[in-house]
Amino acid sequence: MHLPLKGFRVISAEQYGAGPYGTMHLAQLGAEVIKIEPPRKGGKGGGDTARAVGPHFLSEGESLYFQSFNLNKKSLTLDLRSEEGQQVFKALAAKSHVVANNMRGDLPEKLGLTYDALKDINPALVCAHLSAYGRDNERAKWPGYDYLMQAEAGYCAVTGEPGGEPQRMGLSMVDFMTGTLFTIGLLSALVDAQRTGKGRDVDTDLLSAAVHQTSYPALWYMNEGDETSRTPRSAHPTATPSQMFKAKDGWMFVMCQLPKFWDILVDRIGREDLRDDPRFAKNADRLEHREVLTQLLDEEFLKEPMAHWQNLLAGLVPVAPVYELGDALDNPWLRTIGMRDQVPHPEKGSIDVLASPIKLDGKRLPNRTAPTLGADSDAILEDLGYSTEDIAKMRSGGII
Repeated sequence: MHLPLKGFRVISAEQYGAGPYGTMHLAQLGAEVIKIEPPRKGGKGGGDTARAVGPHFLSEGESLYFQSFNLNKKSLTLDLRSEEGQQVFKALAAKSHVVANNMRGDLPEKLGLTYDALKDINPALVCAHLSAYGRDNERAKWPGYDYLMQAEAGYCAVTGEPGGEPQRMGLSMVDFMTGTLFTIGLLSALVDAQRTGKGRDVDTDLLSAAVHQTSYPALWYMNEGDETSRTPRSAHPTATPSQMFKAKDGWMFVMCQLPKFWDILVDRIGREDLRDDPRFAKNADRLEHREVLTQLLDEEFLKEPMAHWQNLLAGLVPVAPVYELGDALDNPWLRTIGMRDQVPHPEKGSIDVLASPIKLDGKRLPNRTAPTLGADSDAILEDLGYSTEDIAKMRSGGII
């Protein structure tokens, strides 16, 4: 497959989730993504902190968690806090297109990862930064994580059942959203740098991304003072019925976002009388009487298992089963569309991974396993002109 980012080199001082998630998409699209990771000291530690996140490991220092964010990448161990490490880094930056990082907001400047620090050696370089709160304010030194952003951006207050305790999303969605926005900004600046020969800094932060995703409820509140709150059964705040219902063997989600779906629903389940009921004539009426409508539809849906309703409604009314995570991943449909992939692993033979959601020419992007710590250090340094003796000296000195 001809990959669109082949020939572009991205070096990234990254760790944990959000930044590596974003750069993994670049690697899957063909970019040479080189992770800069701290070297081991005294034979211990080192590497992206995600390597040590359990409970499941492929080998020492290689977790399944790490695999989730680092497919298709290379690994270079390098002490960026040392003078010699900085020399190596600048030599690499001079031959790269992007320097990325997801460090605490005050660290990129200290470690020389900004455009101002690197423009003289590579004027076309794009320097992309992903931090918790940004680099230009009083919170720049604050550490921050996804769950904190869900709390401060209001997510926990709108998730769950009315009257319950605040709830976060079950997945680290702020990390994933921010990593995606990070790559959009990075690629936009890269396109411009290719046209003009001039790079720049690009910044994204977790809190800004989290707040931006409040989207239409934000505009409702800022312009009309209408504050979106929790709804029963995870229902849509306005469209009705658009919520979870009980089937005979579990839960399902039915979404009548458009008037036509309501009409089709009552026809398909044999309850045309509900269309003629003045309490349910229009969406506003259904919203006003949502509790009663929920009870009536539950009575119908409880008569048959979820598979029956999905077969009856699929392609006509938006409907989906509410799966446990295992059932969701074992869903045969994922194999039909190619969203489950298997890649060779040197010790395990192979491991199962998720395919990229992006297709090129109708095909999923190719995957390979994440690199072991420092797996590519020698090759990268040799490409920069360092001799075998130079590399050995740097390794013994803890530079790599």
